[in-house]
Amino acid sequence: MTTERFEAGREVRREVLGDAYVEAALARATEFNREFQALVTEYCWGTVWTRDGLPKQTRSLLNIAMMVALNRPHELELHVKGARRNGCTPDEIKEVLLQATIYAGVPAGVEGFRVSTKALAEVAAELEAAATA
Repeated sequence: MTTERFEAGREVRREVLGDAYVEAALARATEFNREFQALVTEYCWGTVWTRDGLPKQTRSLLNIAMMVALNRPHELELHVKGARRNGCTPDEIKEVLLQATIYAGVPAGVEGFRVSTKALAEVAAELEAAATA
């Protein structure tokens, strides 16, 4: 069963992370983690990301900083790509990474720049391919 909040969350999640990622995540849901996927979609994306208090760009930049500080490279990669889809520039992402480096530590910053460089290159290739299609 889906709720209105779940559907709103799925829509925002797809906008930020991309259709393919979200559909794959939901399709891979098992009996064990199905409720987790519903929780993330409904509350993270459907309750918080749909609020009017901050624009999606700001939410993306905040998530990048938190993922660097928490040393979550997989989630960092997703949110760097999402930030670009939201309209954040590479320079804005760089500034967040620099800020996070100061407050989270140089090793966290090193990993953050490594992961983000890869993610930005992948998004650039996706955008280029879409433009020539």
